[in-house]
Order: sequence, then C-alpha cells, then structure tokens
Amino acid sequence: MEDFTQLNWLAIGLGTLLAFILGWLWYSPMLFGEKWASGSGVSLEKANKMPVVAMITQLLGLFCLALVIGITAEVEALITAILVIMYGAFFAAAAGGFSQKSRYAIWVDVSYRIVAGAVMIVLQGLL
Repeated sequence: MEDFTQLNWLAIGLGTLLAFILGWLWYSPMLFGEKWASGSGVSLEKANKMPVVAMITQLLGLFCLALVIGITAEVEALITAILVIMYGAFFAAAAGGFSQKSRYAIWVDVSYRIVAGAVMIVLQGLL
C-alpha cells in the first residue's frame, strides 16, 4: 500500500490551485482566449455560462497531475514527471489535430499543459 503521508501536500494543493488560476488567465481574452476560441471553433461565454463540468474535470485533472508530480518528487524521479507532462501535451496536440483546431489553438493547449506542469515542479522544489 502506498504511503502518501510524506508527500508535500502544500505544494500539491497550491500547484493545483495556481495551475487552475493560470488556466483561467491563459484562456481568457487577456492572454490567448479569443484567438484560441476562434481556432477551436468555440465561443467565449460570459461568466454565468461557464462550462461547470469542464471546469470541475479540469480541476480534478490538475490535482492528479500535481499528485503524480508530488510522488515523483518524493522518490526523486523528475524525469517521470516530465514524461507525464509531455504525454499530456502530445495528446492535447493530437486531439487538437484530430478535431481540426488551428495550429495556434493547439499551441495554446500544449503550452498551457507544459507551463502548468512546470509550475507544479517548481512548487515542489520551493516548498
């Protein structure tokens, strides 16, 4: 049985939260949102029409990534964390290609996953 008591839960929780907030900013009109939405074939809705289920699953996915990064930090297997991040980035690129997103929209999706993972790795090292 796994013993998760030694994990850096502060870094895991903060990494999840910061990556989620980063995603909100990343996909907002302040950064890449408008051109990403156009290239993805979606429209940016008002705050009262946000896709709640998508946001919850995003939060759960970010928590899982932060947990994997926390585990790899504990056992000093950073390359495993990097490979998991790259797995997510490559599959985002593949999914974007299959769904015929623009290159820009694919770049936004891929780079968000890499930056979110990097934030989580840095927090594991700092906290």
